[in-house]
Amino acid sequence: MNEIILLKLGEIVLKGLNRKAFERKLLSNIAYRLKPFGEFKITCLQSTVYVEPKTDDIDMDEVFDACGKIFGVISMARAKGCEKDKDAIAALAIRYLKPQMEAAKSFKVESKRSDKSFPMTSIQLSQYVGGELQEAFPNTPVDVHDPDLTVHVEVRDLAAYVHADPVPGAGGMPVGSNGIAVTLLSGGIDSPVSTYMIARRGVRLIPVHFFSFPYTSEQAKEKVIELAELLTQYCGRMTIEIVPFTHIQEEIRDKCPEEYFTLIMRRFMMRIAEKIALYNGARGIVTGENLGQVASQTMEAMAVTRAVAALPVLQPLIGFDKEEIVRLARRIGTFNTSILPYEDCCTVFTPRHPRTKPKLADVEAVEKALEIDTLVQEAFDGIEHFPVGEH
Repeated sequence: MNEIILLKLGEIVLKGLNRKAFERKLLSNIAYRLKPFGEFKITCLQSTVYVEPKTDDIDMDEVFDACGKIFGVISMARAKGCEKDKDAIAALAIRYLKPQMEAAKSFKVESKRSDKSFPMTSIQLSQYVGGELQEAFPNTPVDVHDPDLTVHVEVRDLAAYVHADPVPGAGGMPVGSNGIAVTLLSGGIDSPVSTYMIARRGVRLIPVHFFSFPYTSEQAKEKVIELAELLTQYCGRMTIEIVPFTHIQEEIRDKCPEEYFTLIMRRFMMRIAEKIALYNGARGIVTGENLGQVASQTMEAMAVTRAVAALPVLQPLIGFDKEEIVRLARRIGTFNTSILPYEDCCTVFTPRHPRTKPKLADVEAVEKALEIDTLVQEAFDGIEHFPVGEH
């Protein structure tokens, strides 16, 4: 029997009558993500997904790494199966886990018996397999309280499986199980992390980037496309909406007081993002805002910005420290791209003294100098679409 991967379900197990729908979504996501590596039999039984390669030439290291980035999985392990016989199980444990047993300072065996027709109890099976392992590896003592290695034996419907300690999965919910949202994706550190965090809650995302050529360069656009490509290993395939924003920013610069530049710019972003969302059947807008980080992220400023949108605005980073955001950006692999020296449109026409505690009525009065609907429609009509994550 080929080596397989066991993926344990996370929050899905808490679902009620709609649990099967979440499981189907997860299985679909797993199949899509593993398609580049070869052919697999993927099944879900008893809160566990079995990923079994159909051929011997598949790189299971790469497959295991890919599985670790699929939302909806709480833990995972590489395993081997055998017939449901105590001697076969012990022999498999000795053979398959030899490197781990030789490296461990101590071990114990934990058994689970989903198949209640198996003639031994879980404790009896653990004792038997543990005894056989102890005899095969006399230099690795048993320690049932604080072992260096736990050998797991699972007797299930299809077969018995042996594996070492599982590792954490990506957690969360399967992407696509909780609807669609647009996510404002700049070239900075924060917005890729906020995109990742909402995808982890099962949301399929449409990235929106505002591009102000010639004030921002083609390299800045390419940087954002690269960030989106990096995120697809977690979020799945996406299409970036690149919004031409130059004319809007020039109109704001020419017709509005400088202290309101950033506020009005962000209100236009929200209007356009909502228009894109509604056009694509999305039901939310995701931003990377972090309370107090910059002048436009005071409670007063954020309230003014959100006032133009009817859809919910999701802000997963709102209470994070910057170091926490940086640490997560490093972990998901976006940090090094985010710090490349290509500025986005948020740095264009930055006011010297921005209004930090604006009043909505004052901002709306200032905006009367602009042809808002015309500018929004013009930007919407000029959107470029860039698919990422396609195989």
